[in-house]
Amino acid sequence: MKKRPVVNLKPREGRRARAGAPWIFSNEIAMEAATKALPPGTVVDVKGDDGQDFGSGFFNSKSLIGLRLFARETGAAADEKFFAKHLARALALRERFYDRPFYRLVHAEGDGLPGLVIDRFGDVLVLQITIAGMEELLPVLIAALNKLLSPQTIILRNDTPSRPLEGLEAYVRVEKGAAGRIAVEENGARYFADLGQGQKTGWYYDQRDNRAFMAGLANGRTVLDAYSYTGGFGILAAKAGAKEVICLDSSEPALKLAEDSAAANQISIRAVKADVFEEMTRLAVQKERFDLVIADPPPFVKSRKDLEPGAKAYRKLARLAADITAPGGLLLLASCSHNIPLERFGAECTAGILRSNRRASLIRSAGTGPDHPVHPMLPETAYLKALVYALD
Repeated sequence: MKKRPVVNLKPREGRRARAGAPWIFSNEIAMEAATKALPPGTVVDVKGDDGQDFGSGFFNSKSLIGLRLFARETGAAADEKFFAKHLARALALRERFYDRPFYRLVHAEGDGLPGLVIDRFGDVLVLQITIAGMEELLPVLIAALNKLLSPQTIILRNDTPSRPLEGLEAYVRVEKGAAGRIAVEENGARYFADLGQGQKTGWYYDQRDNRAFMAGLANGRTVLDAYSYTGGFGILAAKAGAKEVICLDSSEPALKLAEDSAAANQISIRAVKADVFEEMTRLAVQKERFDLVIADPPPFVKSRKDLEPGAKAYRKLARLAADITAPGGLLLLASCSHNIPLERFGAECTAGILRSNRRASLIRSAGTGPDHPVHPMLPETAYLKALVYALD
C-alpha cells in the first residue's frame, strides 16, 4: 500500500485548527519542494511542528486554503464508506425537520464534507463541488448517492467562481437523467426552478424560514420583493393573502418562472424587469410606498477586497428600500456575503435607513435554516444574514 503523504505546519502555526477548525491556510504550511509537488486535491495526513496529529485532509498548494480537514485522525480513508456514513447522517438530520424531500442535503463543512454542496429536489440532486480533493472523489461520491437515494437525476453545477482558485475548470453536466425545469415545494407553496440554467443550484433554500416569517405578516399588505429571482418571498406572501405583490428583478427568465409559479398557486403577482437601484429610485420619486419591502440581493462582497465598495452598496440599498417602506411598515435586508461580518452589515443597514430619515427598530436577526448546518469552529459557514426592521 502506498504511503500517504504528510504535510507539516510551520512552527507555532495552526492555532485555529488546534481548536477544531477544519481549514488551514497556505501561509501556515511548510511548503517544502515535495509538498509543493503534490497534485491538487491529494489526500494527506497533517502534522504540527511539535508532532501533533491534526488529522486527514485535502491538500492544494494552489489554494489560499491549503488544507481542508475531513477527519480528526490521520490515515482516515476518503472512500465510498466515508461518503455513505456522512451522507446518511446528513439525510437523517434533514428528515427530522422536513417531511418532504426538498432541502439542502449537504452543506460542505457543516456536514463534514468540505467543498461539497448538494440540494435535493425530490428525486433530483444538484451538486456543486468547489475543491480539487472532492472533484477527484466524484465517482465514489456518485456511487454512494445512488446507493443511498437512487435519484433519477444528478446534475453537476460546477460553475462557481471559486473553482478557478482551486485550479479547476467550470462546467455544468448532467451526470444522470436529464436537466430541465422542475417543481419545488417549500412552505406549502409550489415554485419552479431551472436546475440547468438558473443561478447556483437553481434555487435558494437558505431563505426558507425568512420567507415564512415575512409571509406571516403579509395578509392584506402591499409587498415589494426586490431581487426576487423566481419569486421566493413574493409568491409566498401572495399565497398568505397579500393585497399586492411586485416581484422586481433584472432577469426575464427568472421572472417568467415567478409568473408560472403564481399561476400554479392560483395567485396574482406583478413581475417587473428592471435594475433594482434604478427602479427603487423611480418608485421613491413617484411616492410609492409598500407595507413590506424585501431586498435580498446577490453578494455585494464576493471577496475581502470588495468589502468597502460592497458595504457602500448595502448602505445605499438600505436607504433606497427605506425610502419606499410605508410608515409602520417592515423592511427585510439580507446579505449572502460571508466576507462581510454581521456587525458590519447591520451597521451599514442602520446607516442607510437613517439617511432616509426613518426611525427603525430591529425586530429579527436570522440566518439559514437547519438544512444549512454551521460548523461551530468555522464562522464562514454562517454566511446568510437577514435583518428585519420596523420603520416609523
